Amino acid sequence: MKKLVFIFTTVVALTFSTVATAQKTIVDVAVGNEDFSTLVTALKAADLVSALQGDGPFTVFAPTNAAFGKIDKATLGSLLKPENKKALANILTYHVVPAKLMASDVVAALKKGNGKVEVKGLNGQILTVMSKKGKIWIKDQNGNYSEIVATDVKADNGVIHVIDTVVMPK
Repeated sequence: MKKLVFIFTTVVALTFSTVATAQKTIVDVAVGNEDFSTLVTALKAADLVSALQGDGPFTVFAPTNAAFGKIDKATLGSLLKPENKKALANILTYHVVPAKLMASDVVAALKKGNGKVEVKGLNGQILTVMSKKGKIWIKDQNGNYSEIVATDVKADNGVIHVIDTVVMPK
C-alpha cells in the first residue's frame, strides 16, 4: 500500500511540475487568442511558426483579425498562397523585432528620443515608434500608422504588443 501511495504521489507531482514548467512561446500565445487567428494562419502560410517558437527574445507587433480585415480580401487571399510565401514572410518579419521590448522600455526610449524611436524588424527594415496625442503609434516605411492598442502580452521567448493595422514594408 505504501508503494502504491508513493507511486501515485510521484506521478501526480511529476504531472504538476510538467504542467507548471510548460513553456508558452509567442506562437502559443497567439494560437490561444482567437483575435490572432488570421495572424496564425499567415505565420503558417509563411512557414514562420518554428522561427517564432525559438529562443528569442522577440517583440512582435501583432495585428488583430480586424487589422488584417483592413487589407483587401483579394490581396490577403493572394498573400496566403504558396507562391507568395516570400512576400508574406517579408511583411510578417517586419512586425518582429529581435529583442524583448516591454512597454516601459518603449516609453523610456521615446522620452530619450523626443517622442520618436526607430527599431529594425527581422526583415531589416525600419519601423518608427512614436508618441502622438497620448498614444503610441508605429509608422511603417510607407508613412502609414498603426496604433498599439494593448501592450506586454508576455511569452517565454518575448512579448507581444497588439496593433490595429498591418504595417507594410517597402
